[in-house]
Amino acid sequence: MLVTPKNNKNLDIDKIRKDFPILKIKSNNKPLVFFDNGASAQKPQIVLDKINEIYKTKYANIHRGIYDLSQKATEAYEESRKKIQKFLNAKSEKEIIFVRGATEGINLVAQAYGLNNFKKGDEIILSQMEHHSNIVPWQLLKDRIGIKINVLPINKEGDIDLKNFKELLTKKTKLVSILHVSNALGTIIPLKELISISHKKKIPVLVDGCQSVPHMKVDVKNLDADFYCFSGHKIYGPTGIGVLYCKKEFLDKMTPYQGGGEMISEVSFKKTTYQEPPHKYEAGTPNIVGSIALGTAVDYVTKINIEKIYKHEQNLLKYATNKIKLLNEVKIIGTSKNKTGIISFIVKNIHPNDVGVILDKQGIAVRTGHHCCQPLMQFYNIPATVRASFGLYNTFQEIDYFFDALKNAINLLR
Repeated sequence: MLVTPKNNKNLDIDKIRKDFPILKIKSNNKPLVFFDNGASAQKPQIVLDKINEIYKTKYANIHRGIYDLSQKATEAYEESRKKIQKFLNAKSEKEIIFVRGATEGINLVAQAYGLNNFKKGDEIILSQMEHHSNIVPWQLLKDRIGIKINVLPINKEGDIDLKNFKELLTKKTKLVSILHVSNALGTIIPLKELISISHKKKIPVLVDGCQSVPHMKVDVKNLDADFYCFSGHKIYGPTGIGVLYCKKEFLDKMTPYQGGGEMISEVSFKKTTYQEPPHKYEAGTPNIVGSIALGTAVDYVTKINIEKIYKHEQNLLKYATNKIKLLNEVKIIGTSKNKTGIISFIVKNIHPNDVGVILDKQGIAVRTGHHCCQPLMQFYNIPATVRASFGLYNTFQEIDYFFDALKNAINLLR
């Protein structure tokens, strides 16, 4: 029998939970247990307050206004960019591009960099675990200019093999676009080593950091990543805002992804000249409020300490994994020794959606389905999984409640 661990003394989980108003509500007349942080995280009061504050007292369009309110909004917007630069340890705030989310960040690289630097027959490498957002943009580019997509396989545990990766690299390889952490399995790949191998062949690397940035320390200089993107809503910020980090040398190799206001310097019917990066890649009125509130979310995570968050979530992962292993009917999909707080599983002879529905009746929010990773599900020869994904506010007691509810769901659905 597993004894419920005590919460980390260095992290006041009770205090943290009070920061999130939604955790006080009931779902299906039960206390909400939110285990769907891999899809989107909940928002602390400080982020909600910041959104309200801007709209109520500090909102104006940015960059072009000479009046006080516009200048103050511009300062807050650009200050948020600096916060994110510091959070990722980028060299300059000019390397931080605001986008709608990681999906747009990847599409921006595909169109602004790939379309101008790749030609027919050139190759890129993706892993077998990629989210659809890091597959479809490259397929669109393939259909347009004829690039070839090579897939880095994984083993049954959900790990990549760097030997296999080296074998995929050819003289025609022009980019590696790969996740840092699998959203479906939780696998953390050996990213720094992979980037080093790629750079020895002068091949740039784009990283999908959606599942890493909220849960572990990310240092883009230490990783030596060329591109790195993430979505704000997964790091306790608003939806509709994200970040693409782009190393300076690649900013100058890209053409604008979209055209419009904000990104221009001068416009005539003969020719248009563009702003310097990052504004060159931020056409139109941006998500002003979302960008500023994302900076607030980053401040919140920084104050708590990302390394403490990582340790807490690792403890949750270990405890939940050991609990689930007690159930003979349950099989965990993705058993890498190097994971974040994500557990995907299937129950023998029961569809994941049915499990999810029963858990929902107990107030437990988990994700069921293919998690936008259909090629990965095909590899495991399954249609879907149940996924529990943890955040900084989750507790061991919630895992106990989840475990009991899962046992009851299995007994009910047999």
